[in-house]
Amino acid sequence: MKHLIILGDGMSDEPLKNYDNKTPLQMAKKENIDWLTKNGRSGLLTTVPRSMHPGSEVANMAVLGYDVEKVFEGRGVLEAASMGIELQNDEICLRCNLITVENNNIKNHSGGHISTEEARELILFLDEKLGNEDIAFHPGVSYRHILVIKNGNKNLDCTPPHDVLDTPFKEVITKPIVQEAKDTSQLLNRLILKSQEL
Repeated sequence: MKHLIILGDGMSDEPLKNYDNKTPLQMAKKENIDWLTKNGRSGLLTTVPRSMHPGSEVANMAVLGYDVEKVFEGRGVLEAASMGIELQNDEICLRCNLITVENNNIKNHSGGHISTEEARELILFLDEKLGNEDIAFHPGVSYRHILVIKNGNKNLDCTPPHDVLDTPFKEVITKPIVQEAKDTSQLLNRLILKSQEL
């Protein structure tokens, strides 16, 4: 049997004061969704385990049937798989976003909606200047790219930029979760600072 899964990720949004505390979804003209709701079955589903960050990457994998607490390795490996990047057992893979920083604050999580062509040029430049046998930058789409590090420790506290807009970037740079990840955390933070300089 074939199934079609449509995920309205974040579609419910938040109530807006200027619109009688209705959400954008409540205000939208959505005849097909209304029809599906009236003629289908509705219910609540918890897709993100309480022990995990409630991100779309976790929720989407759970909806597809994965035991995310056992298999989830972060957005980086998902992005790498979609790009055909083969990873070795001694490598960690992280999402590498191009963002906009103004006056040391995170202004925007998407590099001003940078084009794929512009972003590719920047990522290849970073790989040329900062990459080596242990560090590799891979260009992706728009602001979303890949950083692969050999012999790194993945026990890191990394903050998604879209969660901390208008925050000083130095307050949300990577932090080690365990002592063994300290070197990897310091390496990532050096790369962040050096990339801004470049």
